[in-house]
Amino acid sequence: MEDLSLKYVSLEKSENQEKHRTEDFSTHKSLVVRRGAPFRVSLQLEGRPLNPKTDSLRIKVMLGRLYVVMPVTFVKQVSSTRWTAYVEPKGLNLQSPSIYISSPAAAPVGSYRFQVSVFTLNSQKTQASGRFILLCNPWCPEDTVYIPFEDQRDEYVQKDSGLLFMGTAKNVVSRPWSFDQYEPGVLETCLNLLQVSPLHQQNRRRDYLKRHDPVYISRVISAMINSEDDRGVLKGNWSGDYKQGVHPSLWTGSGEILRQWTQSGFSPVKYGQCWVFAAVMCTVMRVLGIPCRVVTNFDSAHDTNGNLLIEEFYTETGKKLNHSKDSIWNFHVWVECWMTRQDLGKEMDGWQVLDPTPQERSGGVFCCGPAPVKAIKGQRIDLFYDIPFVYAAVNADVHSIVLSEGRVLGYSKDTERVGSLICTKAVGYPRHQSLTGEYKYLKSPTSTISSRSSTMSDGSTLRRGLSKGVAVLLILDKAPVAGEPVRFTVKVINKQNVAKMMKVHANAQAKEYNHSPSDTFWETHGVIQLAPMEAKVIPQQILPAQYEDVVGDDLVNLAVVLQDMASQERVLATEEFNIASPELVIEVANESSIVPGKEQTATVSFTNPFSHPVSGALTVAGAGLLQGKIHFRMPQLRPGGTAQQGITFTPSMVGTKMLQASLLLTNMNSTIRGFKMVFVDRA
Repeated sequence: MEDLSLKYVSLEKSENQEKHRTEDFSTHKSLVVRRGAPFRVSLQLEGRPLNPKTDSLRIKVMLGRLYVVMPVTFVKQVSSTRWTAYVEPKGLNLQSPSIYISSPAAAPVGSYRFQVSVFTLNSQKTQASGRFILLCNPWCPEDTVYIPFEDQRDEYVQKDSGLLFMGTAKNVVSRPWSFDQYEPGVLETCLNLLQVSPLHQQNRRRDYLKRHDPVYISRVISAMINSEDDRGVLKGNWSGDYKQGVHPSLWTGSGEILRQWTQSGFSPVKYGQCWVFAAVMCTVMRVLGIPCRVVTNFDSAHDTNGNLLIEEFYTETGKKLNHSKDSIWNFHVWVECWMTRQDLGKEMDGWQVLDPTPQERSGGVFCCGPAPVKAIKGQRIDLFYDIPFVYAAVNADVHSIVLSEGRVLGYSKDTERVGSLICTKAVGYPRHQSLTGEYKYLKSPTSTISSRSSTMSDGSTLRRGLSKGVAVLLILDKAPVAGEPVRFTVKVINKQNVAKMMKVHANAQAKEYNHSPSDTFWETHGVIQLAPMEAKVIPQQILPAQYEDVVGDDLVNLAVVLQDMASQERVLATEEFNIASPELVIEVANESSIVPGKEQTATVSFTNPFSHPVSGALTVAGAGLLQGKIHFRMPQLRPGGTAQQGITFTPSMVGTKMLQASLLLTNMNSTIRGFKMVFVDRA
């Protein structure tokens, strides 16, 4: 009687990846599946068919040098805690039997090999092998990354594009970003990240065993996104000199950065700043199956001495000085990942802060987190990891001090400015959603962004100076827009029953989001007289020609100092704001009938709001819509003129995709951006 031989194993890739919600990784050679759920492989036998009474099957699954061997049963059995394999007896084809392999819900993440062996009655053995990649499974209730809402799994695991938020709390700027997790080479690179990490290099066995835990994985990734201690992905640079690499503002997606890192043999990609570090980390976590979102903290404190106090110094004419090691960034960007905290207890499950921007060492390494958001709100600074650092970033007080030749002339305290808005992209919508109340107890129902708009009431403690004799408020009339004057009001109130002569100094300086301001670009000085108990309103404006160098990523520090000419008392009010850039408008033809493989057309338009001609370079990209990027030159465009550029694209994937465009203006320090969400239907 002829014996059987096992020719090969078919991985049934399309069926398995659809069931495991990994079908968008179809460009990857390996089978990609999620833990805690069975996947099917079929054996191709030659010779006689399988005889379940006399033949036995065994499977060996290997991760590095770790392995597990299991018998294949002819009874369906699935366990959430151990590896199992079974043949479904119903409809069994003995010439090409199907085996279901099921991993535990806490199996380590990584690239696995497996071997199928068939043993016959006369002890003959025949083998075949295959490979698969195993990811976390937020759809599996036993998995530590399980998130119970389908719309959140879609947004925080499967979406390959999103918005990052920058600017200021009162004038939030949304920047499109392509997470690119399904682009060729990205999945391999995310797995390489785990292999290149020092913890893997030092002890591979221990690293593989710990990779079941999202707390461990996220901490490794947080350290590997920056390159301070290892062969990490990105080199940080805040110097303003980016000649050796790419200006951080010019990146539009993670794929390019991750591919460049792999292709260079794991040399750090130049350069990143906080939003780039965070967005790339978000890509890696989503690829690995861990729900992740990018979060912006506006007015983020970097409290180097841990006293929850940031001091800012001004001259008597309102110029901000660079005197303090502590600093407030206008915004700082990190990520949150969703996981259970078995190391801390159920009450700390849920969203965890992770910050890959290299700022402080944690356990000797530049990484931060995971810090439970609930622990930050509850001031549980005794828990792991790095809660005091994140707590200070959202809660420090600000002391503003007016100095003259080392003497303190005036002083004010602001308890609400730091962490004034903490936000992320809303689920399913292209706008921001406030998370501020998740991080801190709001002092009043009005302590949200709505009360921080430019129509602040006199009762607000924001952006005003107070003394016994006089108060000053600085109020922006509306969120500033490029091409229009910046209009603001200085309100001066005499709180005493005596007339006063006051000197008024106003000063505007350009600044980057994470630096002290540079030189003054606009100032005005004057004298006003106040009758007893009188309030005066002084309207001011900064014209476009005076601020045009500050449009784009830069911000403005505006300060008013009031000097009582009799008592020499000084009172300070400050405001930092951004001037919103114009946006590119993208229009797509035949929006309702977009399907994969069919060429589509779109138009990108730009209207010049500036008082001088502009020219530039236009770049258009879109994961799942375009292969790579396409570039165009925009010739000189007169003030008020509109330029249009037609483009064609052929979608390769279904779902909601982002078409994004950026226009780098050659004669200004400014990039104009725009995006359009495109729904690609099944053909």
